[in-house]
Amino acid sequence: MKHNWKPGTMIYPLPAVLVSCGETPEEYNLFTVSWTGTLCTNPPMCYISVRPERHSYPILQRVGEFVINLTTEQLAFATDWCGVRSGKDYNKFEEMQLTPGKALSVRAPIVEEAPVCIECRVRQVIPLGSHDMFVAEVVNVQADDEYLNPETGKFELEQARPLVYVHGEYFGVGNKLGKFGWSVEKKKKK
Repeated sequence: MKHNWKPGTMIYPLPAVLVSCGETPEEYNLFTVSWTGTLCTNPPMCYISVRPERHSYPILQRVGEFVINLTTEQLAFATDWCGVRSGKDYNKFEEMQLTPGKALSVRAPIVEEAPVCIECRVRQVIPLGSHDMFVAEVVNVQADDEYLNPETGKFELEQARPLVYVHGEYFGVGNKLGKFGWSVEKKKKK
């Protein structure tokens, strides 16, 4: 039996990411976003949805650039803290002892401790209601070589222990169950 609830956002789990923005060290800010995802492969595009009352909102609108920094279990406390504290009251990089690094294609900083930093340039802002969606083109990706398998050349993000958000709570990612296409893969003859 299923229960009917009022319409709501129940698509979980979602990535819990730290978004960095700002043009100068004095303006740099971090905030936590779970309303984020991939929109297109070619050109590579993604989005973040942000409430207009957030401290970073006018920075995003003015600068038109940001970085999506993937988080890990080790970054869980900082990820939560940056989501409940305002950048108008705190320097979040300093408070959480995170390192603002140099992005290669945007003015916003990367988070050096993040395993993947996705540099984004805003293409469009779509007002949706409680949140506005910042549709952005991915202009560069920085990935920590700690997770690059030297034998296969494969980037093994699962080794970083990614952090996800599920209806108000944070979790690590569970065990690998398969890979893309494994359900239809032909069995190898022995």
